[in-house]
Amino acid sequence: MTVPEPRRPAVAVVLAGGVGQRVGRGTPKQLIEIAGKTIIEHAIAVFDAAPEIDEVLVLMTPGFTAEVERLVARNGFGKVGRVLEGGASRTGTTWRALEALGDRDCDVLLHDAARPLLEPRIITACAEALRVHPAVEVAVPSSDTIVVTAPGPYGETVGDVPDRSRLWRAQTPQCFRLPVIREAYERALADPGFADRPATDDCGVLLRYLPDVPIHIVPGSELNMKVTHPVDVLVAETLLRFAAGSAHPPQTPAAGAPEA
Repeated sequence: MTVPEPRRPAVAVVLAGGVGQRVGRGTPKQLIEIAGKTIIEHAIAVFDAAPEIDEVLVLMTPGFTAEVERLVARNGFGKVGRVLEGGASRTGTTWRALEALGDRDCDVLLHDAARPLLEPRIITACAEALRVHPAVEVAVPSSDTIVVTAPGPYGETVGDVPDRSRLWRAQTPQCFRLPVIREAYERALADPGFADRPATDDCGVLLRYLPDVPIHIVPGSELNMKVTHPVDVLVAETLLRFAAGSAHPPQTPAAGAPEA
């Protein structure tokens, strides 16, 4: 059995650099108000309250950092050290966060601001897992059959049906020892082909450029949904209002996965 390492400082990075056009509103979706607060306030709050987190760094859509700073001050989020502008892409925003963190010896938890229903137990599990593993992916088993499409004469057709028992849906936070994810990104940015085939998330960057580094699975939650489409706003609103009115906020049992 691997002996857990001593706890390192942990920085939560709330990634809110996108515009969220699929939600169908003119303002960045992170500033949409649900259950009395903006989506980004909900996302920051869970990290600010987590005892495992020492600092919070926010990356926001360019032009809206001042508004987020006002929200941080209004809520008294004491762990938020800086609010910085995000990049032109998800990976560009992450790299700006890694640059801001410099060469620290710390853990970093990269979280989509559009997931406002993150449960504290997941943060705890990630922090514990990072004492043993260099990289952690929060994920849930897929309850749907996934099909791989192939082009047909009249549109897309089903080309393959993978074994569902091996398929998981990725969530955030995605968590790393900082030197590990920094090296992966440095290799990615040095690759001339990376811009033509960018990764969609941070574990994808690690898997491509440091394939020998294992990525441990921490069970996620069906509540940890991503607000992407208009209907997601309504669902998140309902769940957050339920949680606010209950002495026991909704918690989902952890899905089966290897233990840290």
